Amino acid sequence: MSKESVTQFYEHGRFKMTGGVLPNAITAYRTYGDPKNPCIVFPTCYGGKLDREHAPDSPGRSTACETALNTDKFYIVTFALFSNGESSSPSNTPAPYNGPYFPEVSYEDNIRAQHAVVTKKLGVSKIYSVIGFSMGGQQAYYWAVMYPDIVERAIVLCGSARTSPHNQCFIEGPKSALLASKDFEDGHYKSPPQHGIRAFARAYSAWAYGQTWFRNKSYLFGGEFDSLNSFLREKWEARFLESWDANDMVTLINTWQRGDVSLVRHAGDFEACMGDIKAEVLLMPCKTDLYFPPEDSEIEMSLMRNNLAKLVVIDSVWGHGAGGGSNAQDVEIIKAAVIKFLESDWEPCP
Repeated sequence: MSKESVTQFYEHGRFKMTGGVLPNAITAYRTYGDPKNPCIVFPTCYGGKLDREHAPDSPGRSTACETALNTDKFYIVTFALFSNGESSSPSNTPAPYNGPYFPEVSYEDNIRAQHAVVTKKLGVSKIYSVIGFSMGGQQAYYWAVMYPDIVERAIVLCGSARTSPHNQCFIEGPKSALLASKDFEDGHYKSPPQHGIRAFARAYSAWAYGQTWFRNKSYLFGGEFDSLNSFLREKWEARFLESWDANDMVTLINTWQRGDVSLVRHAGDFEACMGDIKAEVLLMPCKTDLYFPPEDSEIEMSLMRNNLAKLVVIDSVWGHGAGGGSNAQDVEIIKAAVIKFLESDWEPCP
């Protein structure tokens, strides 16, 4: 997916969210390709933005699957999550819902909003595939559960159908570091809370890669950085300081922590929810991912009926970063699997 597009904004009007109501919620999106072609929905992940000029290179900024999306064959619609700074967020919403007064947001809220754009604005009635990395992969699951009659395929790259207790605990760490910082001021800061954002970035960074990746000193990036500390400062602290608002970061993490597709239709019955999925699903976890380990994907695949899921484990030391376009080898593995899944006859697992 290489042809440039401009960000567009869909105004929902008064929009109910999990934690309240926004008088005029806005969803940011971009489109690529010919609307007559099969539609692929591609939501952002944590740290992902539609405007790449304001999204520094980092794990999660872009994904390997993006390189597999052919704009000559598909009509691609990319969506910005609520609270990513482009769609309605604490940082860009006027009073009385600005900053810490912004309502809590769920994945379900996001998918309802995206569905409105796809059907009402773009006139799309059938989605060939939803594809996403990390939080984007979780959204792919939500699309398949919430709108089973229009979603034909889902590609979940380093994601899961629900956020596991271990995953919730991991992201509670960096979030708590930010909330407890001396300059966060309960979200009422007047300038970027640098102490909190830097603490958040450092607490978050260790989870993004596998232990072997650190053991091999891959954080030096072939000489780009001269130490672990310079890697943390330039690759992680700078990323969030330059491009992210602290209240946006917290609200988005809360969305991530509450992820569970079974709460949408099945009152928490996860097995029943997974068993009802109609879409063909490609699951691509990374062997060393500390966020969404392959065991979670294996369980999810076992619960889906009629052999609707295919599992391809990325054998990489890059951990969660393997799905974020962090290195060429993993990009090629993911690209090949995605292209095969999208463009050739799909064969379910035996």
